[in-house]
Amino acid sequence: MTRKLATAIGTVLGVGYIRPASGTWGSLVALPWAWLLHILGGWPLLVAGIVVVYAAGWWATRVMTEGQDNHDPSEIVVDEVVGQWIALLPLSIGAANSGVSMLAMWPGWVAAFVLFRLFDIWKPWLVGWADRRGDPFGVMVDDVIAGVFAAICVVLLAGLAHGVLMR
Repeated sequence: MTRKLATAIGTVLGVGYIRPASGTWGSLVALPWAWLLHILGGWPLLVAGIVVVYAAGWWATRVMTEGQDNHDPSEIVVDEVVGQWIALLPLSIGAANSGVSMLAMWPGWVAAFVLFRLFDIWKPWLVGWADRRGDPFGVMVDDVIAGVFAAICVVLLAGLAHGVLMR
């Protein structure tokens, strides 16, 4: 029972078994769920979701990789959900502060998705450090860091688009 629950969480209900590019599929499935959390409770609920899914993902990753040589099997995509939600967080905060629909910020969604995938695949600097840890913490936190990097870039791009390009 424990292993089945961990697998359901770690693979995000089987999404991690979709090939090719299971991480991209994990990031894609995160998009409508982020929107739903935003609709139901705004950015505070999205933050709560990030915390809860991170904790569940860390546990699931530990259970799924216990006794395995591969510390980060491709079917584990719960980390992509967390990272993608972090990348989308500036959009949720911006929508709440400006009183517009989060969906109206579609260029930001595209940027958040592409940038998160870029940082997650490329693994620059701290993302690569976390990935090289070779443990469940590293599996989860490399995507957290990639999400933070993507979120920072989303904010910078929004500032550029609205502050410079829109004048």
